[in-house]
Amino acid sequence: MSSAKCHRPGRCSPRTCASGPSRRLVQEVSGEIDDMREELAKKLDAAGPATADLPDPGSFAAADDDYAAQFEQQQQVEMMREQDQHLDGVFQTVGNLRRQADDMGRELEEQHEMLELVDDAADRVGTRLQNGMQKLQYVMRQNEDRWSSCCIGVLIFVLILLLILLLIL
Repeated sequence: MSSAKCHRPGRCSPRTCASGPSRRLVQEVSGEIDDMREELAKKLDAAGPATADLPDPGSFAAADDDYAAQFEQQQQVEMMREQDQHLDGVFQTVGNLRRQADDMGRELEEQHEMLELVDDAADRVGTRLQNGMQKLQYVMRQNEDRWSSCCIGVLIFVLILLLILLLIL
């Protein structure tokens, strides 16, 4: 064979590119590997009954499926628990809002009743004031006529008295 070196390392196998001493080394190592394989095969054949205790390789896939299903179920349970906590918080908040709305409704009813009482009282006071104003206007009209007549009479008397005093003096 040729003793030329490989110009494309990684592209060719050691059997095609190797030179003489390297080729011999590769052949020796290959032989040793073949011997090891034969030894291992003999030991496995001798341990035949012991391999019967090993589980079926197909059962591992089922266990993995069970584990994945169990993990997914745990994740779903955890998510549901978290959602329950959030929903409990929302429930409490809605309950608080409902209680506040009830309190506000009662307060508004009480204030409505108070406003009705104040409105009734204001109507009564307004009616009384109107009646009082009418009476006051009546009294003023009655007094206007009397007082004006009295005033005119007094003024006439004073004027006559002044004229007499002027003539005498």
